[in-house]
Amino acid sequence: MKFIHLADAHLDSPFRGLSFLPKREYDEIRQSAAQSLTRIVDLALKEQVDLVLIAGDTFDSNKPSPASQLFLARQVKRLTDAQIQVVMIFGNHDYMTRQDLLVENSPYFCLLGDQEKVAREFFKTKTGFAYNVTGFSYSQNHIEADLLDQFPEKEGYTIGLMHAAQRAASGNVYAPFDLSQMKELNYDYFALGHIHARQILSEKPLIVYPGNIQGRDVGELGEKGCYLAEVDETSGQTSLTFVQTAPITWKQLTLELDQAIDKSSLHAKALELLQENIQGKTYFSLKISGSEYLTSEEIDLWQDQEAWAGLSAALAPSQLVDVRLSVRGLVSLNNSDREALAAAEAEVLTDEKIQQLAASWAKKDPYARRLLEDGEFRDQVRDLVAVKLASRLQAMTGGEK
Repeated sequence: MKFIHLADAHLDSPFRGLSFLPKREYDEIRQSAAQSLTRIVDLALKEQVDLVLIAGDTFDSNKPSPASQLFLARQVKRLTDAQIQVVMIFGNHDYMTRQDLLVENSPYFCLLGDQEKVAREFFKTKTGFAYNVTGFSYSQNHIEADLLDQFPEKEGYTIGLMHAAQRAASGNVYAPFDLSQMKELNYDYFALGHIHARQILSEKPLIVYPGNIQGRDVGELGEKGCYLAEVDETSGQTSLTFVQTAPITWKQLTLELDQAIDKSSLHAKALELLQENIQGKTYFSLKISGSEYLTSEEIDLWQDQEAWAGLSAALAPSQLVDVRLSVRGLVSLNNSDREALAAAEAEVLTDEKIQQLAASWAKKDPYARRLLEDGEFRDQVRDLVAVKLASRLQAMTGGEK
C-alpha cells in the first residue's frame, strides 16, 4: 500500500508583505500553493498510490474563492477518476461543511468527521489490503476540547487524521493533545496538520507533521511538500519519503560585518552569498549582522525595497525579498552613559511598550494586529531601533569603537 500525507495548502493565501514585487512575479507566488498541490496530485498518479490524506487548512479561510474551490474539485477528480481514495478533513482556517465543498460525490472521496464528530471509515486497496482512517473536521475556528479522548482503539492497519497542536501550558485552542496519549493509541500512522514546520514527533508509532506545501514568508523556511508512505502489507511497517513540491523555497542568510565597508563592496559580498545559496527558485531573507559599521545612508539604502531590485535582477528567477539589520555591539560609551542607554532600552523596547505605541495601527489593520502578536516581529523592531541608535551614537562619537 502507498499513500500521500499533505496538510496546510492554504489556497487563497494573500502572501502579505510581497506586494512590492513586480505584478507578474507577485501573481506567480500567489499561485505557488496551487502549483505545489498540482505537483502532489501528479506524484500520486505517477506512484499509483492507494490513498491521499489531506490534514486540514486546504483553504486559507472558511469562505474560499470560487476559483480555489473549482481548482480543488478538479484536483480531487483527477485522483478519484484514477480510483485513488481521498480522505480529507477541515482545519481551523477552512472550517466548513461537506455541503460547502464543490467536490463531486464519489465513493473515492471522504470528508471525515464532519461537524467535529470523531468518525472512522474502513477501506480496502485494489489488492485487498484493509485499513481504516479515524479523524474529525473543524466546524469553527477553535476547538478547546481534547478530542483524542474519543478516538477508538486500533483495529487492523489504523491511521489517525487530525488538525491539531500539542497541549501547551495555556492558550492552545486547536484540539490540544498529549503526545504520550497519542502514542498509547498505537495507531500505525498519525497524519497531523496545523504546524507548518515539517517534523516527526514519534517514530514508533509514526506521528507526523508534513508541514505546509508552500512556504508563505520568511518564517516558513526550507523545502515544502508532502510525505510519500509505503506500507509493507505483511509486516505493517511504514516507510516515509519526503518529496518537495513547492515551486519556491525560502532561505534566511546572515552576512557578518566586522569593519566599515563601502556600498559597492557590501553589494558584491551580499550578491556572492545569495548566489551560492540558490536552490531552484529561492526567496531570500538577508540579515546584515554588524550593522553598526554602516553609515546612516547605507542603512536607509538597505531598508529601501527598490534598492534590492539590482540584486534580484542578478539572481533571477530567485529574489531578495527581505532585509534585516542587526548590531553586535554599540560604540564605546562611558559607564554612566551605558547604564542610561540600558535603562532606556528596558523602558522603551518592552513588548508592552511596542504594542502600546502601535495600538492605533493594530486597530485599523488585522494583519498589523497579527504582526504585533508575533514575537519575531517585535524582535525585528528592537533590532532596527538598535541599528538606528548605533548609527546615531557612531556619528556623535566620531566613529570610535
